[in-house]
Amino acid sequence: MPACDHCGGHVSERFEPVFADEYGRPFACPDCSANAGIAEIACERARNA
Repeated sequence: MPACDHCGGHVSERFEPVFADEYGRPFACPDCSANAGIAEIACERARNA
């Protein structure tokens, strides 16, 4: 089961593919996403897609 790199909390299988790195490791869970810069990462990936 995927886990947050920041707090170790559960990350759903639907969240993981969107916010994981190229190795499938999630940067953060929804609870930590603001602290981990998830919004910035999502925007960067959208520009590069």
